[in-house]
Amino acid sequence: MNQGPQINEVPPRAQPVPAIVPPVPEVRPETPQNLNVPMAPVGGQANLQPVREDLLYERFRRMKAPEFEGPTDPIAADNWLIDIQVILDFIRLTEREKVICASFALKKDARHWWMTVQMRRDVTAMSWQDFVTEFRAMYYNREILAVQQDEFTNFRQGSMTVMEAIQKFEQLARLCPDLVPSEMEKVRRMMKMLRTDIAKQVSAG
Repeated sequence: MNQGPQINEVPPRAQPVPAIVPPVPEVRPETPQNLNVPMAPVGGQANLQPVREDLLYERFRRMKAPEFEGPTDPIAADNWLIDIQVILDFIRLTEREKVICASFALKKDARHWWMTVQMRRDVTAMSWQDFVTEFRAMYYNREILAVQQDEFTNFRQGSMTVMEAIQKFEQLARLCPDLVPSEMEKVRRMMKMLRTDIAKQVSAG
């Protein structure tokens, strides 16, 4: 009996042994989480506000802002307020940020005063003008202002130089705006404050 061609079976090829390759570490992209940088949650940048405030305070501190410790004469309080205002305007802060930075400069008795303000009102919504109003209500109270108004009304140059007298006059005038409602009234009071011989020279000039 004729048999067909015989097909020899081909033995299976040996499978290559896989090489042992060490695992490649996962490369994670640099993200705020990896770099320990605070990241704003979903919903906007509002939650970065504390970080911004820290940075702004650092800038404020580097400006060597003067500290205010509390009970003092109104002129010293007014000078502090002016110095702080100049720094806050230079840094270009928002209303709320001005209040935050200025409050950092309050020490000792002034710090205790600020704590009482925080207990009776929501300072997170306080504007800079609100802060100034609270500050003046405390350190420019009626009794002190009455004394300053009397001093302003009776102030005379005496033995002071013209520059010294004008500087003192301007300080008192800032605390008594009701007594100098116009520039004309301010000039009139200033001329009255100067010694007669000096006032005549100024008028003649």
